[in-house]
Amino acid sequence: MRTRAYRKGVLEAEDFPLADLSEHLAQPDCHVWVDLCHPTEDKLDTLASELGLHPLAVEDALEPHQRSKIDRYRTHAFLAAHAVTLDIDAPALSTVEIDAFIGENFLVTVQGEERFDMDPVVERWDRSPEMIAAGIGFLVYGLLDEIVDGYFTAIEQFDEYYDGVGDAIFAEQPLDPSQQRNWFEMRRVLSKFYRLVAPLREALSSLVHRELDVVKPEIQPYFQDLYDHLIVASESADALRDLATSLVEANLSLRDYRQNQVMKKVSSWAAIVAVPTLITGYYGMNVPYPGFSETSGVAVSTILMVVLAVALYVVFKRRDWL
Repeated sequence: MRTRAYRKGVLEAEDFPLADLSEHLAQPDCHVWVDLCHPTEDKLDTLASELGLHPLAVEDALEPHQRSKIDRYRTHAFLAAHAVTLDIDAPALSTVEIDAFIGENFLVTVQGEERFDMDPVVERWDRSPEMIAAGIGFLVYGLLDEIVDGYFTAIEQFDEYYDGVGDAIFAEQPLDPSQQRNWFEMRRVLSKFYRLVAPLREALSSLVHRELDVVKPEIQPYFQDLYDHLIVASESADALRDLATSLVEANLSLRDYRQNQVMKKVSSWAAIVAVPTLITGYYGMNVPYPGFSETSGVAVSTILMVVLAVALYVVFKRRDWL
């Protein structure tokens, strides 16, 4: 558990017990942040009684796998968001659900696992004490901005990965089955990533349009900038999904094309070989024919086989069948 109290934007207390929470909140111009990692139900219930948190919001914080959303209650709002880390080699998308109770002068963040580093968020807050003094909304902005930055890191990894996929598809070497399996798993990871980004865009829209009182006019430009970034991230994820689908279709088309090329070559050589077979079969009949049992017959049949085979080779070559 981590706790912080800001008074007029200046850090006044840190790592104080929850028993002192009411004392800090009672002070004017004071904003409090509480970070809980995998809290027990009793601890969260105690905090809910202290801050007047809605039971449904508390229930959502205790239950994992919430979709990104923001719910409004009478005295506070409940925000669910997801930080992501992409592992290209696995491939896998590691997610950390971060739930937040947002009040007029308090922010309570709840993590199911201690895998999201809050230190960069805290450093961002400390760099702008004047904005913290403007309201609790800046604390919310700092948290969401760090999460969205993680989205852009994942998008860059996706971009590099699919650049490599495009190069591999148009290479001359045949594709390895394990490589195609990796592409399929990456498409699933990309779909999961999009399902996390798109709902957060909708949730953030209510903050941008100041449907909640926590976003003061001084902080409004920050949320507008964050919303613009999230739109770019959402559209980029959607474009990557289209790109992944296009690459799969291109792979199938190229595979069919290469198969047709192979079939044309095999069929062309089969046709060339069939001509000598036909001629030797005809001359091999046990009946008299012009040149039967004579040197001229051997010469004529040999000339026919060579001339016709060369002629077929030239025709197939001009048509790019060989």
